[in-house]
Amino acid sequence: MTDTVHILTMKWGCLYGADDVNRLYQQVRRHLARPFRFVCFTDDAAGIDPRVEAMPLPELGLPPGHGDTRWRKLALFRRDLGGLSGTALFLDLDLVVVDDLTPFFDLPGDFLIIRDDDLFRPKPLRKVNPERDRFLHMVGNSSVFRYQVGAHGYILDAYLADPAAATANYEISQQFQSAQLAAHGNLHYWPRGWCVSFKNDCVGRGLRSWLRDPLLPEGAKIVLFAGEPKMADVFAGKGGKWYRRIGNIDWLRRAWQAE
Repeated sequence: MTDTVHILTMKWGCLYGADDVNRLYQQVRRHLARPFRFVCFTDDAAGIDPRVEAMPLPELGLPPGHGDTRWRKLALFRRDLGGLSGTALFLDLDLVVVDDLTPFFDLPGDFLIIRDDDLFRPKPLRKVNPERDRFLHMVGNSSVFRYQVGAHGYILDAYLADPAAATANYEISQQFQSAQLAAHGNLHYWPRGWCVSFKNDCVGRGLRSWLRDPLLPEGAKIVLFAGEPKMADVFAGKGGKWYRRIGNIDWLRRAWQAE
């Protein structure tokens, strides 16, 4: 018998709503045949599909007087995460599942994540600072990662030991998270091409976007919206630049709606 796995997501504030959670649940339901629990950590469960387990946002555990919660996703590394245990795949709400998710559980490894650089085109100017370039090349994008719940508490421990230093030395939480994972030998990546950028992998570059509609690359399983335009902009037909045409995205819209 195949063990039940967890699909985790988070929603707080007003940027995303219950509809986004419900659509993601339907996408997972369509593309994952094995038993799973879908858990949304949220500050507002109103309107969320009853088949989704809505749980309170896990506490970061910041010391008194430190009110910065921009790095809230690090709370996923609590050792006591909502009473959960076992294997979990975390998915951000601003992505679209387009193919079978089973390989994300079959691939060996304790912690697997997107290499952030895989979502973007090369940045030659980064070579000016080789040390910085090497660091950024190893950073994982935390939109899609798999881990054992409770097994990486050292990430949250390191943050809580000095949150001011963490936010001063790292621009965003996924940089800090990656540095901790790498220091413990646990930073490993999904095969390139499983998770793709809509802007950089699906849309023709520059004026070529006017010559063809966006295409799904062969082997892609999840489409992400790294940088600009954001997912909502894409579905509104906005490319973010005058030279970037979105065109016909019926295939993406069908996958997103997952009806």
